[in-house]
Amino acid sequence: MKRAAFLVVLLLMFVPSIFSAQKRAMTVEDMWSMGRVSQPVLSPDGKRIVYAVTTYSMKENKGNSDLYMIPSGGGKAIQLTAYSGYDGMPRWRPDGKAIDFISARDGSLQIYELSLSGGDARMLASVPTGVTQFVWSPDGKFLAFSTRLYVNAKNLSASVKRDREKQTSKVKARLIDHLFYRYWNHWLNGKRSHVFVMPASMDTSWDVTPGDYDTPPLDLGSGRDFVFSPDGRKIAFVRNTDSVVALSTNNDVFTAPVSGRSVTRLTQNKACDNEPVYSPNGTYLAYRAMKRPGFEADQYDLILYNRKTGERQNLTEAFDLDVGEMVWAPKSDRIYFTTEHQGRVKIVAIDIHSGKMAPVVTQHYNRSLQISPDGKWLYFIQQAAYQPFEIFRVSLKKLKFVDQSKIKAVLTEKTNSVNVKQLTFTNRARLTKLKLNPLEDFWFSSFDGTKVHGLLLKPPFFDPAKKYPLVFLIHGGPQGMWSDDFHYRWNSELFSSPGYVVAMINFRGSKGYGQKFCDAVSKDWGGGPYKDLMTGLDYILKKYDFIDTTKVAAAGASYGGFMIDWIAGHTNRFKGLVTHDGVFDQVSMYGATEELWFPEWEFGGDPYRHPELYHKWSPSAFAKYFKTPTLVIHSQKDFRVPVTQGFQMFTALQRMGVPSKLLYFPDEGHFITKPQNARLWWNTVLGWIAEWINK
Repeated sequence: MKRAAFLVVLLLMFVPSIFSAQKRAMTVEDMWSMGRVSQPVLSPDGKRIVYAVTTYSMKENKGNSDLYMIPSGGGKAIQLTAYSGYDGMPRWRPDGKAIDFISARDGSLQIYELSLSGGDARMLASVPTGVTQFVWSPDGKFLAFSTRLYVNAKNLSASVKRDREKQTSKVKARLIDHLFYRYWNHWLNGKRSHVFVMPASMDTSWDVTPGDYDTPPLDLGSGRDFVFSPDGRKIAFVRNTDSVVALSTNNDVFTAPVSGRSVTRLTQNKACDNEPVYSPNGTYLAYRAMKRPGFEADQYDLILYNRKTGERQNLTEAFDLDVGEMVWAPKSDRIYFTTEHQGRVKIVAIDIHSGKMAPVVTQHYNRSLQISPDGKWLYFIQQAAYQPFEIFRVSLKKLKFVDQSKIKAVLTEKTNSVNVKQLTFTNRARLTKLKLNPLEDFWFSSFDGTKVHGLLLKPPFFDPAKKYPLVFLIHGGPQGMWSDDFHYRWNSELFSSPGYVVAMINFRGSKGYGQKFCDAVSKDWGGGPYKDLMTGLDYILKKYDFIDTTKVAAAGASYGGFMIDWIAGHTNRFKGLVTHDGVFDQVSMYGATEELWFPEWEFGGDPYRHPELYHKWSPSAFAKYFKTPTLVIHSQKDFRVPVTQGFQMFTALQRMGVPSKLLYFPDEGHFITKPQNARLWWNTVLGWIAEWINK
């Protein structure tokens, strides 16, 4: 008996190690096999949630999105569509009897309807130019959709005809007479996005946003930039009417009757306004607003507009963080919104009468808010470094409201973790096979005493007695933020998978630490942020004795790519560098990028009349000091940081005799989006780091 008992105890001791041994480090194929949950929408009665799941095939090199449905309290997910293409952007019909969505199953993006009583999805109406977004009026009488068109075309069919003529013409030249002629990764070709209204009969439609403007706006918009009023009589929408949009952040909120006979400008703010959201009782319209024109990273405040009195109130005047996406409580007395804070995207409630706030969810990365009709539950999707997005809900009972002056301190607490319930488990089978670790927080005093925050990830199967190389990641923006997320392009778990410690510092300029901290990068690109990074690296190497101080590599993209280029000319402390879509020369960058307000704010004007900071913060000026082996990555369709920036960086490295390679993608933009391209990217990046970090 004693021997048997001893064997049982011995077996139990080894059970954890047995299961641990069955796990493995994540691969790029694992990451791209994850189902990507998005767009949850609660049914009108609050009993069901429809959502989209996007999956990718590495073999076929493409993605596919389908719709699923679950009970709002949790339960088995039911697949609703199985088309081998895009089915997404679901919307419940206001009576709750059907689900409408956008699909490309007939060649162009159109609105389809799937009845809950059974049967196949049917196209609601054929829009010649296709549909990019849509929304129902609350009473179900009208549907609004956005589409791209030529504003001087006679109708939508004429716009399609013009596109076909361009496609078949043997002349592919473009004659351009104004700025903002291309955006992000595509040419605009003189087309605009407009919003049309269609009655429930689907027999006609009309443009309610006429003019040579884009609605929704091309940039600095939100996830909800045209909405119906609760009574279905008006539409609020966002657009920029300035003459040179490439120089302007002046998005404004407008309203129009559903008839489309007139347009009224609701906001006169010269900075960015967006995301109009009507209160359920129709009394208010809430929207987000910045204060400073020309600055795309200014703080978003929550503005409350009283539709009866015309009074406006800044509800978040004392809240030194951004207001993200919003949703109203059913009683029109509270607004729930997301906010970036210390490496997380949190959910906060605000009482519109007292201005007091309450933390709702303070862990991980949360978005896509939906509220139950009775106001008792908030639904959202949540991700963490070790888990892709899944749908969760949280109880809204017993929220603890405090003055705005105290809310940031309260947000540091791990709030409501007990009341948060996971509803979907799309990737459970995949995740159980992988050894993934949570992020760890650290803080340090920078060169001038400023407190700076960072995140650290230990490698899979971490052994504190061993020494590990360090991969030092630098985020873009520069007004961005490393956060507790499952990033598909810069996935911290995948960077750590070969056996590396990963460190990520939210240097000055980052979001989530107050607007003053965010402002500190502007006009100082290679100054304070660079010192934060180097001071933080010193702190990490001293604090964590499991890091091999002789084996450190760094990688970054966009502004992070700029910083890698800057590092290459200012220090030789890294064994290897990776720069993705980085800025090498600020003057030539200005002349080829699309959003001119960005460099003009960051460097104090254009480079022709104000060249000083463009030259001061150009890595090209320090190319003669390049010595560190560097991998350069850039893509042809990147119009934000044009491909010549990468070519120039690679040329400089080669001329300086520095070991270097250029990975060029002719079919990608600022991001790598195709599965096989992503696999090549990861294998090349990790291969480059492995080649040099151990030398």
